[in-house]
Amino acid sequence: MAHVRQVEGFSPRRGFCASGTRKWFARYGLDYSDFLKNGIDEEKLLATGDPMALATVEQAHGVK
Repeated sequence: MAHVRQVEGFSPRRGFCASGTRKWFARYGLDYSDFLKNGIDEEKLLATGDPMALATVEQAHGVK
């Protein structure tokens, strides 16, 4: 969740909120509760093809 909260460029504020992230996970059939406990493999995020997922993975790798 730390990386999710640091992503820039999708709204005036930095990062994505927990509520929006939860909804995003539901839209793609991903387990939000498991994500909070264990994280998620970047391949699962990238497989969505969603720009927000790509930005989150880039944030995790320190790519700007």
